[in-house]
Amino acid sequence: MNRMEAEFSNLVKAYRKRHMGKGPERVTTTFCKSWAICEMAGNLSPVEKFMAKTGDGRQMLRTARTEMVKEIYKDHPPVEMEALLGAKFIQLFVDIDIAQDVGMSVFVFDEDLEKKFGTRNG
Repeated sequence: MNRMEAEFSNLVKAYRKRHMGKGPERVTTTFCKSWAICEMAGNLSPVEKFMAKTGDGRQMLRTARTEMVKEIYKDHPPVEMEALLGAKFIQLFVDIDIAQDVGMSVFVFDEDLEKKFGTRNG
């Protein structure tokens, strides 16, 4: 991760904590074209881990941690992320593996972040 990717990771953690009550313990971001790809670990709270012991609980958590997260970003646009990158947020793709407590979020922006911040060698 370069400096901008690390700063973006910190903003993701802070945003999730502010709007969801708990942010991921670790976020690793990679810029690829117009995407900011975030790998997240340690997403679930102790109560959510308890809920994940049942099939219904896992399904409810998966819905909350995917579809509901996308709604939060629609209702509360990530203006701090846009300001950091100097790019407009367009869309979010989210997935999570409840059993492993790891997730992925792909933020789509209106500019080529990889080119803008020179994150690739070669």
